[in-house]
Amino acid sequence: MQEKKKAKYIFEASWEVCNKVGGIYTVLSTRAKTLHDQIGDHLLFIGPDFWIDRENPLFKENRRLLSAWRKQAETEGLNIRVGRWQIPGEPIVVLLDFTPFYNNKNEIYAWAWQHYQVDSLHAYGDYDEASMFAYGAGKVAESYYRYFNLTADDNVVFQAHEWMTCLGALYLQQAVPQIATIFTTHATSIGRSIAGNNKPLYDYLWAYNGDQMAEELNMQSKHSIEKQTAMHVDCFTTVSDITATECRELLDKPVDAVLTNGFENDFVPQAGKTFNDARRKARRVTLNVANKLMGTQLDDSTIIISTGGRYEFKNKGIDMLIEALNRLRLDENLKHDVLVFINVPAWVKGPRIELQKRLASKQKQTLPCSDPRITHELHNQEQDMVLGQMNWLDMHNRTDERVKVIFVPCYLDGNDGIFNMHYYDLLIGNDLSIYPSYYEPWGYTPTESVAFHVPCITTDLAGFGLWVNTLCGHYSQLADGVKTIHRTDNNFTEAADEIKDTIIEFTNLTPSQLKTIRAKAAAIAEKALWQHFIENYYEAYDIALNKRDTRLLMCRNK
Repeated sequence: MQEKKKAKYIFEASWEVCNKVGGIYTVLSTRAKTLHDQIGDHLLFIGPDFWIDRENPLFKENRRLLSAWRKQAETEGLNIRVGRWQIPGEPIVVLLDFTPFYNNKNEIYAWAWQHYQVDSLHAYGDYDEASMFAYGAGKVAESYYRYFNLTADDNVVFQAHEWMTCLGALYLQQAVPQIATIFTTHATSIGRSIAGNNKPLYDYLWAYNGDQMAEELNMQSKHSIEKQTAMHVDCFTTVSDITATECRELLDKPVDAVLTNGFENDFVPQAGKTFNDARRKARRVTLNVANKLMGTQLDDSTIIISTGGRYEFKNKGIDMLIEALNRLRLDENLKHDVLVFINVPAWVKGPRIELQKRLASKQKQTLPCSDPRITHELHNQEQDMVLGQMNWLDMHNRTDERVKVIFVPCYLDGNDGIFNMHYYDLLIGNDLSIYPSYYEPWGYTPTESVAFHVPCITTDLAGFGLWVNTLCGHYSQLADGVKTIHRTDNNFTEAADEIKDTIIEFTNLTPSQLKTIRAKAAAIAEKALWQHFIENYYEAYDIALNKRDTRLLMCRNK
């Protein structure tokens, strides 16, 4: 059996390098140490520099690091800063000011059309911004390659994450064909758009034409760069089997490898006193905020549940969760108090002064705040979808109801003005988490939940849910630590009922059963560590490098 080719130099370009936006940040930042342990400072991340005039807490500049190359790159028109990403492994990061490339935007787009038929005519919004960064990222990799006199024998790989960095991979295929290219789509732009526009994605996936839908949804340029990159890079990858199916149908290109998202659990307290103390503190803070907000006296026997993620009302299943909770509060089989937090950042104005004053006081509250359902004020409170659905269903956290739902519409970064604790420091206090996603290529929120020994409910439209089903050998149940619900385009009512029934089932578990389920949840998290999933990346490097060799051979034979 032929030995796999190993990458000796790896460039990874992403909009989320030193820029904490979403799940891709978690992918890159948790995997970095595993790769850095293998190739050291031959691993370089390239990200956009949004902090030229202010401090970026995720980046520590080091002007001595690669200083000679940096000076050379500056003469080539590359405005870069070099330093270390402040994450485990502390890999080298190159932050790029891409704004100068706007001066050549038309020429760059003309080049992309000439060589790859990338349609940039319909660009709007963030397309220009992303494309200039992507092109610049390719130029950064080219500059480094040439300055250090690297060759094909150095097995250099450039990995582009999401459509925002595609142009860099395409540029390098022309400018430096000796560099092997990988494109990883974490979610196709057209698939996300179809789902976000309330069109049935899954029942009709086989019948959708990606190009036609891109035109209908005004997504031509993003879809075009994504599709052409998938067609031309050396290795096309995605993060889950469900998104691989989406790629085949909407981009007309099967993926070459699935790079399942792993993570590291070094942010989880060790089991024992430290873990238990952290859990008790989280519950104490959570219950105190709830009681001060609602004028209740909920105690530690309360079942605490949460959901979290981006504010994608349908895609993240927030609409289904609220419907399930409404049914739960009307179900006479529920015998326990249930407190649910919807931790979804919205257009927040600031913490509620009324609630802050109550939290500063040691007095017990017997009357609710003016709206006992939300912790922070919003700019668009009258148009908010979470509150709107709760209004429609007459969900107002009345004192005589067992189910209470609180909307936390801000980033839990430790400085929100109400909890003043980080998301993970509150997550550990949960009894159960619920993520009933409709569109979720992977799903880091349920992965993080089980890492903190918190069982969760997810769906089989999330990559994580499908993976857990494969792990268990069946549709995973609550007893497995993760409950995976079957979700389609047409079973909203049935899925909402199943969530409701699972919550009731959970509330009736004995302490012994709870202990077992929490242990099983943690065991699932252990199987999702990068030490298990990194092999998929090594496979992708091998595919890309071999394809690169074939390309070079064909060029020599012409």
